[in-house]
This record gives sequence, C-alpha cells and structure tokens, in this order.
Amino acid sequence: MWLIRSSIGRKLVMSISGVALVLFLLFHLSMNVAAVLSAEAYNMICSLLGANWYAVAATMLLAGLIALHFCYALLLTLQNRKARGADRYAVGARPKGVSWASQNMFVIGLIICGGLLLHLSQFWYNMMFTELLGHEEATLCGGKTISTTDGAAFIAYYFSHTWVVIAYLVWYGALWFHLTHGVWSAIQTIGWSNEIWLNRWKAIGNITATLIFLGFAGVTLFFYLKSFCAGGACLLNH
Repeated sequence: MWLIRSSIGRKLVMSISGVALVLFLLFHLSMNVAAVLSAEAYNMICSLLGANWYAVAATMLLAGLIALHFCYALLLTLQNRKARGADRYAVGARPKGVSWASQNMFVIGLIICGGLLLHLSQFWYNMMFTELLGHEEATLCGGKTISTTDGAAFIAYYFSHTWVVIAYLVWYGALWFHLTHGVWSAIQTIGWSNEIWLNRWKAIGNITATLIFLGFAGVTLFFYLKSFCAGGACLLNH
C-alpha cells in the first residue's frame, strides 16, 4: 500500500494526523483556560469528559492518532538516515533555509513523548482510568485523595511542584519548536500551499505554535504562583 511504502504516502499520513493533533491541542488549551477563569466550569467539562463511552472512544482515537504520528515519524527518520548513508556523520553548517527544528524533529518528538507520558500518568491515569476502574477518588503521593472529576484540584496539586512546572515548560518548548515547522510542513504536504501561501502558512504556523506555548505556559505558571498564596490573600484570586 502506497500510504505505508512510499515516502509521500508516509508524509501525507503524518501530516493529516498532525493537523488533527494541533486541533486537539487548541481544544485542550481552551479547557485549561477555563480552569483559570472558573474551577467549577472546568470540573463540569471534566465530568462530561469522564468515563463516558464517547469520551473513552475519543481517547482511543486520540491515542491512535498519536501512535500513528509517532510511528510514521520514526519510519521517515529511519528512511532518511538510510538514504543519507555515511553522509549523516558529516559535520557542517545548517543548509540555508532549513530551520534547526526541522533538523531535530525526531529528538524534539522524543521530548514531546516524554512530556506526554508524564501528563498521562498525572492526569489521565488519576482521572479517567481510575474512574473506569470503579473508583471515585484517586490517591496521590503522600496519601492525598482527589475526586476523579475534580480536574481543577489535580491542576492545582501538580502545578504546585517546581520540578513538575519545569518539566512541563520544557515540554511546551519542545511543542513550540515542533509546531513552528510541523504546521506549515503538514499543510504543504497535504497540498494546500503554493509559492504565495507558503510564507503565509509559515507565519500562521508560528502564530499557532506561539499561542499554544503561551497559553499552556501561562496556565501552568498561574497555578504555580497561586500555590504560594496563603489564606486567599493573593492577587491571583481576584
């Protein structure tokens, strides 16, 4: 099948799955912003996206897209290294017009996968998966228990730890580098680009990547700074 065997087919599958994942990131970002504006509103969304059949189905679809995107990226990386042969060991200046992100997409992808595993272990595992097991509360380190539908409490708990915040900021940074190249490259592969629109799509990709980075980083830092507030006497609470 040409979608698996040909380089163009692999790039097309990776591009389509990548665009779908960008749309999910924007949806996820809107949820996180809701947590800043209202914990009740965020928890209402979490209850709607709990262990319901449609939420579980959507989660499985999302997992499939991520696995598909990563596997095809791995296939293309191995294919490119095989095509370059001994030339890949040559050290030289980066070719003109080639971004640092495009030359290091696989390494950046590994960092993104690491951040994703951390995120899943802290949120998905303690919320949807725990609820699927029939438990109404998740027990965290130190014996702290949180309701599986109290997503705002999970955010407040995890983003009060400095190492978690640093890890997430690194993850967001890797996402930014990945998206600044990935968005316009995906659009170009799909065929929605030409000489006139290429620079426009690059600008749109940079804007999208920056909005996603600033949005997620802003929410993370908001809850981190809020964790230092005592007795409710904090500007972040007003």
